[in-house]
Amino acid sequence: MQRITLTGEALKDFPEGCSGAHIKLFFPQSHQQQPMLPTIGPTGVVWPAKENKPVTRTYSVRNYDSQLQQLTVDFVLHDESSPASGWALNARKGDKIGLAGPGGPNPLLAPADWHIISGDMTALPAISAILEMLPEQAQGDVFIEVNNPSERQELTTAAKDIKIHWLYSESQPAGTTSFQLEAIQKISKPAHVESISAWVAGENTAVINIRNYLKEKYGLHKKNLYAVPYWRYGFNEEGYHAERHKVMDEVY
Repeated sequence: MQRITLTGEALKDFPEGCSGAHIKLFFPQSHQQQPMLPTIGPTGVVWPAKENKPVTRTYSVRNYDSQLQQLTVDFVLHDESSPASGWALNARKGDKIGLAGPGGPNPLLAPADWHIISGDMTALPAISAILEMLPEQAQGDVFIEVNNPSERQELTTAAKDIKIHWLYSESQPAGTTSFQLEAIQKISKPAHVESISAWVAGENTAVINIRNYLKEKYGLHKKNLYAVPYWRYGFNEEGYHAERHKVMDEVY
């Protein structure tokens, strides 16, 4: 994971209190020093020609400091051939990218007596932000799947009754396991609980399977179950974009 701090006058109107919300980042193509950004025309967004169109990726706001106009974003690192990861690995002071957003539900996690939160490494920035916003009386279980114990992070929350479960995929490729679902199936709703809310993000298949289980087991629906796939195993964002929005638009 690589933490990058973005700053500049363009952030002066960025809203406060949006940690965990998603944003779109626009990266330059390999022949560019900085991205050529879309503009707004009479009929909507106007994109540059294909050879100059920026590479677009979705990330989560880790934190925003309005006084310093600094926006913090955590990048999951792959290799230099990945447009976003490669940019983060080589980023230097003065490098420029574009940004749109923030977006997503408000609040990220619906109020309830008990919360279920689950995600992989790509969801960890948003999960960290959610935990920091929970009140002291919040209760729930948090499931985070990473490769191995070295990828664990220190998480901060005021909630006194939040259980954090770290799951390790070890040698299995990210996005190919069912560890999160299996762990969620092993927990039971506390006897005193009347309302439940859930937040799930990460790989497509994992998110859909967890979403379907929570719908069937606890009768959750969109009002109290936010389930968004960030990526799909074997696909890049361009190849997965349309299917991702189809999953997000499903009625439940």
